[in-house]
Amino acid sequence: MRQKILIGLALVLALLGGLYLYFAQPDEARLSVAAVTGRTPKIDPPRMQIVPTISVADAVGWKAGEMPTPAAGLKVQAFASGLDHPRWMYRLPNGDVLVAETNSPPREGGGISGAVMNYLMKKGGAGVPSANRITLLRDANGDGVAESRTVLVSGLNSPFGMALMGGYLYVADTDRLVRFPFVVGQTKITAKPETIITYPGGGNHWARNVIVAEDGKSLYLGIGSSSNIADDGIDKEQGRANILQVYPETKSARIFAAGTRNPNGMALEPHTNALWVAVNERDMLGSDGPPDYMSAVEAGDNFGWPWYYWGGYPDHRVKPENPALQQYVKRPDYALGPHTASLGLCFADGSRLGAQFMNGAFVGQHGSWNRVPVSGYKVIYVPFGDKGFPLPNVKPVDVLTGFLDKDGNARGRPVGVIMDAGGGLLVADDVGNTIWRVSSK
Repeated sequence: MRQKILIGLALVLALLGGLYLYFAQPDEARLSVAAVTGRTPKIDPPRMQIVPTISVADAVGWKAGEMPTPAAGLKVQAFASGLDHPRWMYRLPNGDVLVAETNSPPREGGGISGAVMNYLMKKGGAGVPSANRITLLRDANGDGVAESRTVLVSGLNSPFGMALMGGYLYVADTDRLVRFPFVVGQTKITAKPETIITYPGGGNHWARNVIVAEDGKSLYLGIGSSSNIADDGIDKEQGRANILQVYPETKSARIFAAGTRNPNGMALEPHTNALWVAVNERDMLGSDGPPDYMSAVEAGDNFGWPWYYWGGYPDHRVKPENPALQQYVKRPDYALGPHTASLGLCFADGSRLGAQFMNGAFVGQHGSWNRVPVSGYKVIYVPFGDKGFPLPNVKPVDVLTGFLDKDGNARGRPVGVIMDAGGGLLVADDVGNTIWRVSSK
């Protein structure tokens, strides 16, 4: 009897070991990042995972004298250093640069999902409390280095996007859009925030971006999903995974576009004035996809989340399914590679980086956690044609690399990107606590 029990236990342990090896071993990429990039990326069948592939670069920061590597013909220097988790930037008309020193609000929930997320946040350099402030940086002499900094406003709630319109500075906190009376040139805001609208805050995708719409009277505001694929039910995602159009004077909003898992970078293409957005796609379908993307967005567009990706590929993990939506799902305009965490987006309007960087989009890729080998961790440039879209066969150009050291550790992680008043590119590095400036030699 004892022998039978031992044999039975051995069989159970062998089965459990086999299941562990099947589900827990990392899924390795079979395609290059380039193959899953561009107007017509390769979309492989999904390789669903119960235990996620976890491979995030350890955050180690920059040593003295180290800095990222710019593309040929460009140079890089620190515009401002010693910041506290700088994520997003906004340039004022006088050239002053606002930076949101911010991080996720305290995360709710526990269990395996919460433990994994907390582990990833700490490992990737995002485990620090949010400074909850916006700092003003001023480069008065135009040498590419901010010689003064002032805390413009503090006491916010995980602020991110900023926009100036009609004598007000709008700030997108994680759970509400607020505004302050503002005159360009001032370095301190003492007024109390006025709430324009509220919306769901926190979650896995807590950062809310806001930009001025093409009409100059309304705003576009992106709200990311709370989870990967509505893991806790679609009812928990109400009001999320959308781009809103906000009308401040009536303190109202409408859904402008839907089905965007994490719409972060937003910008108006300078030739067509069309809204473009950079979106992070879903995880745990394998190291090869689906691709993050950027796309032009029109009113009423639906990009499919959580039921579909890349123009109609179904995600059968989502229950209940939604077959009626499939024919209406918009295909994105340009794939940015698998799991690259493409967050920053700006167009080369006013660029003085040379002829090859005059018409296109810069993208800050924060870097993957769900891919082997890792992807992203750099700034890329996507050349556009004369009709306001990337050309059919064009691939991105690396603009700023070297964020990973020779051992694969993250010295920095790029997030927001903007053009400065001198035609240089500013890159917010939230692990290196630095804003880098890329300029021509």
